[in-house]
Amino acid sequence: RRGETIGVFQLESSGLRQLIRSLQPDRFNDIIAVNALYRPGALGANMHTMYVERKHGREVVEYPHPDLIEFLEDTFGIMVYQEQVMQVSQRIAGFTMGEAEVLRKAMGKKIPALMAEQRTKFIEGSEREGYGSDLGAELFDLVEFFAGYGFNKSHSACYAYVAFQTAWLKAHHPAEYMAALLTATKRDKDKTSLYLN
Repeated sequence: RRGETIGVFQLESSGLRQLIRSLQPDRFNDIIAVNALYRPGALGANMHTMYVERKHGREVVEYPHPDLIEFLEDTFGIMVYQEQVMQVSQRIAGFTMGEAEVLRKAMGKKIPALMAEQRTKFIEGSEREGYGSDLGAELFDLVEFFAGYGFNKSHSACYAYVAFQTAWLKAHHPAEYMAALLTATKRDKDKTSLYLN
């Protein structure tokens, strides 16, 4: 919570330390989210700030549709992970798990023609499922934006787990951890000088 994460896996940059101080993580899921939110697209859209403000009750948590609360509640109404996009596509557009995976891959490849095809399918599915094409188009706009920064939760959770382990070692065995860190980075003068300050 104090942002004393220099030397902690994936959490040592000045921006991440500031985000941690703002967020005041109090659960493991917050560390998972930090890893996914601290990406260029999410930062550019200020989603990390929205997450912090909603977590602390300074901004109202809004959902695109009440049927999405179960998928977005843990992230305060924000699509943070690729898995959430897949769940939204299944619920709103009636995608099968396989179709949701095709959408996830299309987002990752960022091929305009493939995304246009997925957009049409998503909006038609939303209409067919009784949600209407307007909601389908609105949600796909979010999905399309998400394609620029989407991160999967399992990957972010692995990063968070290693970050937690390294933070624990730094807090409980500081001399040994620092010795190991300096040994591991001895050829990188910028890193070693960061750790020695």
